[in-house]
Amino acid sequence: MVTGLDRLTLLSAVSLLVATVVAWIGLARLPMFMSLTGFLFAWTLMMTAMMLPSIAPLVLLYRGSRIALAASYLVVWGVLGLLPYAAMEWTMTVDRRRAAIVLAVAGIYELTPLKTACLRHCQSPATFLMQRYAMGPWRLGVEHAIWCTGCCLGLMAVLVFAAAMNLFWAAAIAVVVFAQKVLPFGAASSRLVALALAAAAIVIAIK
Repeated sequence: MVTGLDRLTLLSAVSLLVATVVAWIGLARLPMFMSLTGFLFAWTLMMTAMMLPSIAPLVLLYRGSRIALAASYLVVWGVLGLLPYAAMEWTMTVDRRRAAIVLAVAGIYELTPLKTACLRHCQSPATFLMQRYAMGPWRLGVEHAIWCTGCCLGLMAVLVFAAAMNLFWAAAIAVVVFAQKVLPFGAASSRLVALALAAAAIVIAIK
């Protein structure tokens, strides 16, 4: 028997899937914006496409306003778009030497205690919610986004400063983020990603 709660969870899951697909389609058709407003819109759309699947477990476990939780999470990522906009001279071009350096640094970051701590919070949505049972959805979304930022910092640096926010790289990084946060790989995922980033840095440096 399907309960009302089950139906609501199913509806939420379908809504997350539809929002993600729509965001990717929108990105593929979106022109390049140079204004602050246009850039932030495109950036937020990209974060919606990339990050919504990885927070699906948290959203679906939550019993409060799931819309508010997801929205506050995306607001934080949207605000962070001010950083790549401020460095647009670098983010809109690809330089092989810079790309190799960014990939190498991102690989090192994957092995740091900060990455491990942030990933631990992101991989345990049930624990995250239980430890913050008194928090409202807006605060929960903001805090989770902060931990998620720490978890994805190196990968986002690659997207912005090494790949010029190319959609192929965005999709690849979205898959890595999903695997790290949702699949049961644990800390081993960081080591694998670090090796892949280091290998990419070497290939680009010597090519």
